[in-house]
Amino acid sequence: MFYSSTEKKLVTFSEYISRMKEEQKYIYYATGESISKIEKLPQTDIITEKGFEILYFTDDIDEFAIKMLMKYKEKEFKSVSNGDLGFEVDDKESAKDVEENKELFDFIKEVLTGKVKDVRASKRLKNHPVCLASDGEVSIEMEKVLNMMPNNTNVQADKILEININHEMFSAIKRAYADDKEKLKILANILYNQALLIEGLTIVDPVQYSNDVCCLMK
Repeated sequence: MFYSSTEKKLVTFSEYISRMKEEQKYIYYATGESISKIEKLPQTDIITEKGFEILYFTDDIDEFAIKMLMKYKEKEFKSVSNGDLGFEVDDKESAKDVEENKELFDFIKEVLTGKVKDVRASKRLKNHPVCLASDGEVSIEMEKVLNMMPNNTNVQADKILEININHEMFSAIKRAYADDKEKLKILANILYNQALLIEGLTIVDPVQYSNDVCCLMK
């Protein structure tokens, strides 16, 4: 049994499926240290907006177990941080966003070489400026758990930096790309580190992060 975002109590998979909306394809779940922290995750924005229920996984073993189970009564499990949430989107509008911001996102991706697999316009963020999504079998939460093991092998999830192009912050990013690319490099690193903090991941260089923030405050 897992805590439900809508019922506010522990529920079974059968109970979850009985409440699934007709257009809902997956059993959605979110992982985190506690219920209160999961509730604040930006990745849950679009799921809750659609009225879909989310199961909260708070034990380290939960996601590993679900990966083994794969599906329940023919319904697959899907993390809210997965790169593909399985939503129908406006392909024309989505293609437009990709084309208009391709060079900008390519620039940010280059700045973050070795840190993220890709940089994209987010389809899941509504109120937040940035988040990390994962692509591949190893999720961000699984990365954290595996790297806490005694035989730490430095497992890395393929991370995707998602930016909310409808957030007021994105206007500052576009201005920097047009007028001050050195400033954009600072902004890119700040956004990436903010996304790490949201996920509960360690910032590799907290001193540089502090300096970057102070630089923008001048």
